[in-house]
Amino acid sequence: MVGLEGSPTVETDVLVIGAGNAAMCAALAAREQGAQVLVLEKSSKKERGGNSTFTAGAIRVAYRGIEDLLQLVPDLTEEEMVNTDFGSYDEEQYFDDLCRVTQDRTDPELASILASQSFDTLRWLRKHNVRFAPIYGRQAFKVNGKFTFWGGLTIEAVGGGPGLVQALHEAAEREGIGVLYHARAFELLCDDDGVRGVRLLWNGKSMEIIAKSVVLAAGGFQSNLEMRTRYLGPGWEFAKVRGTRFNTGDALQMALKIGARPYGHFSGCHAVGWDRNAPEFGDLVVGDGFQKHSYPFGIMVNALGERFIDEGADFRNYTYAKYGREILNQPGQFAWQIFDQKVCHLLRDEYRIRQVTKVTAPTIEELAKKLEGVDPHKFLVTVKQFNQSIRTEIPFNPNVKDRRCTVGLSIPKSNWANPLDQGPYEAYAVTCGITFTFGGLKINGHGEVLDGDEKPIHGLFAAGEIVGGLFYFNYPGGSGLAAGAVFGKRAGERAGRLAVMKS
Repeated sequence: MVGLEGSPTVETDVLVIGAGNAAMCAALAAREQGAQVLVLEKSSKKERGGNSTFTAGAIRVAYRGIEDLLQLVPDLTEEEMVNTDFGSYDEEQYFDDLCRVTQDRTDPELASILASQSFDTLRWLRKHNVRFAPIYGRQAFKVNGKFTFWGGLTIEAVGGGPGLVQALHEAAEREGIGVLYHARAFELLCDDDGVRGVRLLWNGKSMEIIAKSVVLAAGGFQSNLEMRTRYLGPGWEFAKVRGTRFNTGDALQMALKIGARPYGHFSGCHAVGWDRNAPEFGDLVVGDGFQKHSYPFGIMVNALGERFIDEGADFRNYTYAKYGREILNQPGQFAWQIFDQKVCHLLRDEYRIRQVTKVTAPTIEELAKKLEGVDPHKFLVTVKQFNQSIRTEIPFNPNVKDRRCTVGLSIPKSNWANPLDQGPYEAYAVTCGITFTFGGLKINGHGEVLDGDEKPIHGLFAAGEIVGGLFYFNYPGGSGLAAGAVFGKRAGERAGRLAVMKS
């Protein structure tokens, strides 16, 4: 790159804003086209990676069976292959899941690209030394001596989100890609020929970077309280932010200012059940451990002592991203998840961390007295009615939607219904944890940002959570990291080719 230390102006071929999964995939793909690449990261090196660093690393990918998985996880042992039913998850299932959970509002072109390119993109990541492993601890239960995967989510990045970000940055370093930390871009430089760079603060000093292509991959606006309440609505100031404090919508606002088209579900977001006493922003020491996602095996009650959702409506992968909003809408913006000893062994590891808001009791009556903020009398009525409504003749099976349901309740439980009758009981307090926002910029299939006339803004690309139109109301678990990688790679390839052509 031309200039840097002591210079108010720097030049490069491709400039990437952000340093998480989508951004680094874009940077690597642009470098493969022969372009010189520079990455801007608003945070310090220690906090780099945006929301990607805070994820558990699960990535939804289409695969036809064990043969495909072996290309992504070549170190599977013979014992693992014999003792595991990995099943399959083809592109059509992937696309259908995207359509189903978004109520058929997902952009069909983007959804089709994500489903069809997910496998090849992960193979490409393998070439850059990103390693994957089966998600045994969170996505498979052992039944009759054999692990069975469910819900279309099978693999994760080794080391979770931090491992993924570390591997991508190591790959970037090998490829000679530079990263500027403490670099906050606040304005796109553009003229009649399109985008030609950015204006930024680097370590508090103003400078410009001139680039032939710019890729925006700096996440959503969930950490900007003003934008959150303006777009998502009243009450969202009370949500906890699951991830980075640096995703404040700067890149989105820069693009909108020059005429980029806003697109997608601006009043929607990915929000989950999160420990009630978690800090305001994510904690890298705890990572994703504040989430509480085993609710399908118990019940969830609000301050009135009443159930308010169908905990067993679908696999957790297809409901957890929308239930955070439901919790936020409850009195006091909290709920309690209740489990008995029949299912406590099925609870995910996040229920066993030290930083957890938990109460236990040998009887349900004693538990009722310990649920802070909950009407104990109404809670006991709720449990009694729930227990009496269950079709216990239907076998319980955590690996499938077992149809073991309730009958006659105003809010049913459609699967995995078990009477709460075997103490000691465990209860966990949760609130809403917002992960990322769904509204963003409109792009085409090549990652080019479109303007209000649906025409590409020359030299401007986007990938990751800043892209709108893919998720509405909800999302299939693991598709966020997958989308970041797929569209990051595509945006980087096109940005790199454009930059090389201009050279």
